[in-house]
Amino acid sequence: MTKNSVLKIIAVIPARYEASRFPGKLMQDLNGKTVIRRTYEAAVNTGLFDEVYVVTDSDIIFDEIKNSGGIAIMSKKEHECGSDRIAEAVEDMDVDIVVNVQGDEPLIDKESLYKLLEVFKYDTESSIDLASLKTPMFDSEEITNPNNVKVITNKNNLALYFSRFPLPYPRETNSGVTYFKHIGVYAFRKQALMDFYRLPMLQLEATEKIECIRYLEYGKNIMMVETNFKGIGIDTAEDLEKARKLFKEY
Repeated sequence: MTKNSVLKIIAVIPARYEASRFPGKLMQDLNGKTVIRRTYEAAVNTGLFDEVYVVTDSDIIFDEIKNSGGIAIMSKKEHECGSDRIAEAVEDMDVDIVVNVQGDEPLIDKESLYKLLEVFKYDTESSIDLASLKTPMFDSEEITNPNNVKVITNKNNLALYFSRFPLPYPRETNSGVTYFKHIGVYAFRKQALMDFYRLPMLQLEATEKIECIRYLEYGKNIMMVETNFKGIGIDTAEDLEKARKLFKEY
């Protein structure tokens, strides 16, 4: 799939300055450029999108993107999650697919995004409204880290639940189960995104602080696409140091 496909596809990067776990992280230096600029440029460089936008409630982030030649949109501050912020920005846009790219995940893998978008290319009945990515985890520290969201799926790769707790729980030591980490990239049909925006947050989403749980709580389907790309989400100062090392090798 290319950006000249029949479907009009955009990427939107929600960007809050006051992140709860690591305030100002998107403006931290990542080997000569800010984290948010790295993420924006990585999305553009995939060549998969008709346009790439950053939507933010911060003048600092807005100016950073505009001054580096990118496209930024100001949003209101009062949003429950990144997808809500994106929905406000794209409501009047004529697009088919909206991809939510996390601003704190600057290592973007073109092949993984391509696989994600292929879901919609071959969904001729328009039965899939939302797709996302998962990657296997084998390290016990990774599996138990609450910053790594885990996902379990049914045999058709539809998400059953997301949690910060290791899922499934291994009652027997040698269960042989593979754990999957959710990579926070979401591809919505536009109407599904607007529907999501209008759904009030329920208890499970509020408890776990995982936005895609909202979709499941209302009985909707999320198609999960497996990738071996691990990426890195910058939630702490330690994550930022890991990202700096990875960028030297990238």
